[in-house]
Amino acid sequence: MERKNRLYQILFPNQALIASQLNPEEFAQHYLVGSTRHYSGKLAFAEIDGSFRHPYFKIDEAFAELKPHPDGTPKRTKFICSYRVMEHMDFDFILKLYLTTSEGAVLELSPGVYDKTHQPGFLRTYAEIAPLSMLVLSPLSMPDFGTFITEPGNPKGAPKLFYAQIDLNTEEFLETFEKNPFAQAPFSFLHPSKLRDAILGMRDEPAKSTKGLSLFCPLDQISFKKIRHGFMFASPDRYKFFPMPSPQEIEAKNFKFWQGM
Repeated sequence: MERKNRLYQILFPNQALIASQLNPEEFAQHYLVGSTRHYSGKLAFAEIDGSFRHPYFKIDEAFAELKPHPDGTPKRTKFICSYRVMEHMDFDFILKLYLTTSEGAVLELSPGVYDKTHQPGFLRTYAEIAPLSMLVLSPLSMPDFGTFITEPGNPKGAPKLFYAQIDLNTEEFLETFEKNPFAQAPFSFLHPSKLRDAILGMRDEPAKSTKGLSLFCPLDQISFKKIRHGFMFASPDRYKFFPMPSPQEIEAKNFKFWQGM
């Protein structure tokens, strides 16, 4: 069987552009359980149109080396680049986004229209995934957050960003914490008093655009059920959105993935 040459952009846990003869499901399985390089956790990657070219990447050279092994098995991975990949990616060539559970179940997401409305003054939580990795509080809407972070000259930003909004009701957390100071934060890696202080700090500075909660965003410790709306690729002048189905829809159509969300 003739194999198609494919391009994948790894977004989490590391970042890379990879050529492969594996289809997305096979690629996920190889990354999680089939490689000698051990990894245990969730995986997020995008399939890139095979016609994509940029002078920063040696894609043609990598494709030339995608030849099946003597026993007929496909060439699984050929690393093209592991540095500044997002910066040089063209969003028009991002075809699909894939999420996997630690058990290897795969969920395919297609691009869609971002049509959400936002309540003014609502404090939101964003997971910066690639190339930055932080958990951040912000009053900005999801598109505006991406524009702000990728704005030229932003000392805490990057030229392009892949991120998601995390479902966290800050008012509800404050009420719970007020009644029980020993209550746990919504995420195990966050200290509850630190989260409270960050929320109150943002209240005291309404003009502030962001407040860091964690210097690293451990996506593998955040349930996919906590993803609000979906995932976004953003640059200063545009974005590409991948809607996340509801847990109920995922349970009905992809039960194996739902079990590991």
